[in-house]
Amino acid sequence: MANKNLANAKKAKNDEFYTRFEDINKEVQAYLEYDPDVFRGKIVLCPCDDPYESNFFKFFALMFNKLGLKKLIATCFAGSPIANTQLSLFDDEQVENKTTRVPHKIEITEVEEPPESGLQGLENIEWLLANRKNVLTRLEGDGDFRSDEITKLRDEADIIVTNPPFSQFRDFVAWIFEVQKQFLIIGNMNAITYKEIFPLIKENKMWLGVTEFNKGMYFYVPDGFVYSPTYKFEREIDGQKVNRVAGCCWFTNIDHGRRHKPLELMTMEKNLKRSRELKGKDSYDKYDNYDAIEVPSFITIPDDYDGAMGVPITFLDKYCPEQFEILGATESEGKGFSKGLWDETSKVSQALVNGQKVYKRIFIKKVEHKNEKQTKSAKADGVSNCPLCAIGNDANKSKIWLIKEMDADHVTAWSKGGVTDVSNCQMLCKVHNRAKGNK
Repeated sequence: MANKNLANAKKAKNDEFYTRFEDINKEVQAYLEYDPDVFRGKIVLCPCDDPYESNFFKFFALMFNKLGLKKLIATCFAGSPIANTQLSLFDDEQVENKTTRVPHKIEITEVEEPPESGLQGLENIEWLLANRKNVLTRLEGDGDFRSDEITKLRDEADIIVTNPPFSQFRDFVAWIFEVQKQFLIIGNMNAITYKEIFPLIKENKMWLGVTEFNKGMYFYVPDGFVYSPTYKFEREIDGQKVNRVAGCCWFTNIDHGRRHKPLELMTMEKNLKRSRELKGKDSYDKYDNYDAIEVPSFITIPDDYDGAMGVPITFLDKYCPEQFEILGATESEGKGFSKGLWDETSKVSQALVNGQKVYKRIFIKKVEHKNEKQTKSAKADGVSNCPLCAIGNDANKSKIWLIKEMDADHVTAWSKGGVTDVSNCQMLCKVHNRAKGNK
């Protein structure tokens, strides 16, 4: 089962999975490609156990000036098995008491040019704190994210970035949404259909990140971590103990380019002829208990069907809100999730095809094609279907672009209050969309 390791972690109360520096860098770079100023002038909070162990803290400290951060805050949770065990942080701590895991916070407001070895070593973090503008403070409480102290830091921050305890993912997301902060966090892929999470995804208040979706991620773990008897993957990377967790992904509400790339799809007829998953079928299956057709994978979504379609939850990795509307999900994931598509008389909440249960499904519907209307209007006016090409003076002024040559764009950027809605959407050629960025 995709999430066995997480289930075991919950039972053992062993939630200490530390994200690798490489994975953080790869994900963050994707947001910078879409908007180079996404972190500029912002306060980033990493409620991530021990700043001395957390690669989130190390990454943002190393990138502090390049990102243009205003402040970086990291906090230590007293319950972490490795928190503050590397060295004593406070003068009144004796060596024998080092493992008391004194909760603390570090606030960075200035980073001078780092030593040649960078900021990943303990000595260099001590060097970072030697700057009087950067402050290390003991917390009064235990550093739990729900405490008044950390909640106050949440309120101060602009962006929250961390890998929250797996067993507390629902609570952590709810804590963020109390004040509508931007965030970038790691969670279990199955969280997509949690009753507390799915409505946020459906309403485009939360979406998937860019990298590592459904591939399995390696995390650093404490020396005392106990592997599942069935674990068959790497146990050490670069001299550090690791555990691979399947079905992990990034969750965020920070915009990125891949989210606005429409899928290139084929008609029903072509899918039925060419797709292995539909081999031998004359038509798409219809659910016994839902008013929708069954689509086994994102590549078999027909581009000429206007009704409701059931797709696997992995579709969300390819979801473009300008191309599809999320209608709901199967009732097995939450009462009322199907928004009227379910036949209650069936008394079976999981989707059925010819009496056989189908795994979790999300229901989607094609939105009215903005590109089709835009192209039709452009042709009538004798101008390009890219609005920015149309007002130019070069050879593209009257060029009609293909859908695969265009990207969906917010007229008013999401980060500036623009809604993810057809009324605020336009299609631009890829060159103009990249040039426009977050403007």
